[in-house]
Amino acid sequence: MRLFVALLFTPEIKAELTAAIEKLRKNAIRGNFTIPDNLHLTLAFIGETNRALDVLQAMREAGPEAFELILSGWGRFKRSGGDIVWAGVAENRPLAEYAGRLADVLRRRGFDIERRPFRPHITLGRQVVLTEELDLDIKPLSMRCDRISLMRSDRIAGRLKYTEIRAIKV
Repeated sequence: MRLFVALLFTPEIKAELTAAIEKLRKNAIRGNFTIPDNLHLTLAFIGETNRALDVLQAMREAGPEAFELILSGWGRFKRSGGDIVWAGVAENRPLAEYAGRLADVLRRRGFDIERRPFRPHITLGRQVVLTEELDLDIKPLSMRCDRISLMRSDRIAGRLKYTEIRAIKV
């Protein structure tokens, strides 16, 4: 199984992000756009493993506590074949600290977790080529994060589908 740990969103935040994706789609020559059911914020990418129970134990051991998350702006990671366009979140110390603890615990349990600094973002589209500059004007909505989800990634008929395996309450 291809696994990752993520935060899932309230219907209000999903609706705002979906509206941003539609605006992005209308102003792009091309791109692969995130489907609304796949919207999430990745806390740790695990990759291929059959150790889902170990990941769940690590999620608990990292000691998550509930916190507020606020959408904040958007941006692009420039790529030669088209950009990754993302929605951002406001600076959030509890989020960053949990992601750091989670990565440390996963590494101690033998998972190969990347060591790049945690840059929380929500992918709206990949390989996006815009027709012109635009402003996605994402509202600064907030939500209380009180559950962390273990997710599975599958490619079905050429499309990615993310499925929650289990969540832990915090």
